[in-house]
Amino acid sequence: MQRLVDLIFEVDVAILVVLLLGALWSTVYPAKRVWPPPKRVSWQHRLTWVLFYTVFGLNTLLLIFDWNSWILKSELRFILGIPFVVIGALLVSWGVVTLGAKNTSGQRDRFVTSGPYAFTRNPQYLGDMVLFVGLSLIANSLYLWITHALTIMVFAIAPLAEELWLEEQYGDDYIRYRNETTRFL
Repeated sequence: MQRLVDLIFEVDVAILVVLLLGALWSTVYPAKRVWPPPKRVSWQHRLTWVLFYTVFGLNTLLLIFDWNSWILKSELRFILGIPFVVIGALLVSWGVVTLGAKNTSGQRDRFVTSGPYAFTRNPQYLGDMVLFVGLSLIANSLYLWITHALTIMVFAIAPLAEELWLEEQYGDDYIRYRNETTRFL
């Protein structure tokens, strides 16, 4: 069983490194970006979402198979972690509902500054970051802490590439919004 958990972790980390490099690439070379994808029917769109869904699936397997294998044996981890999970999940959900599925998946739909977007330019990423910290606390898995830290790094870098794209798509409206609203907090 431990070899299976190790393999899940190794594949998860490898995919996260690819996603991290893709986010960095998209920030440094916006004309050749992977994210946001140039269009819905593109290898960039398909690859990004396949990799993300795979990571989320592998993280779920780590949550199950590597549960409580690390150093935080106290039940206090639930008291600390559950509020993070709830707040993160609510923020992500509020962001998805407000932004809509098309915008959330990296396609142009409409420019949104309401709901959680009135307070932060990236409520879904922020919510995911908070959620992953909570899940890591609760699960007490070193492997999950590492994969969630890498995922958080991807979510911290992705907005840098998205901001260039948003400026191209929405021009002065986005520039004004960017200048008035913080990236995360």
